[in-house]
Amino acid sequence: MSYRICVVCLGNICRSPMAEVVLRKTLADHGLGDAVSVDSAGTGGWHQGNPMDERAAAMLAENGYDGSSHRARQFLADWFGRVDLVLAMDGENLRALHRLAPTGADVRLFRSFDPAAPLDAEVPDPYYGGREGFADVLEMVRAASDGLAKHLSEKLLPP
Repeated sequence: MSYRICVVCLGNICRSPMAEVVLRKTLADHGLGDAVSVDSAGTGGWHQGNPMDERAAAMLAENGYDGSSHRARQFLADWFGRVDLVLAMDGENLRALHRLAPTGADVRLFRSFDPAAPLDAEVPDPYYGGREGFADVLEMVRAASDGLAKHLSEKLLPP
């Protein structure tokens, strides 16, 4: 059975799907593709069924990633029984997830795995901004994904 991660933002059309796509590739590059599954969702459900924001998908595509198959979903409390680690993009979503989480659930900020960022660092929502915001999100996601892959390599791969 694989280790299961869900990355969560507000609407599941910008930050969390970008993180899902990047993290999945980063884990595969670290030899963890078969050991870890990655999914994403939003704490809100108003975008359910919609594809990724066009600007997020374009930023991914420009950098060699494919987010075309993404469809937004809402994170529900019963998902905690199916995932090992839930990663929130910001404090607002972290608090929403903690309200849903059973005791002992592993819920953290996504950027807490970036060794160069403070433990409480957030991935800001680029939705109301321009291209630069999506580029910034991609760089933050890459750094945290690399840190998480290293963490999981130590945790899940034999020495």
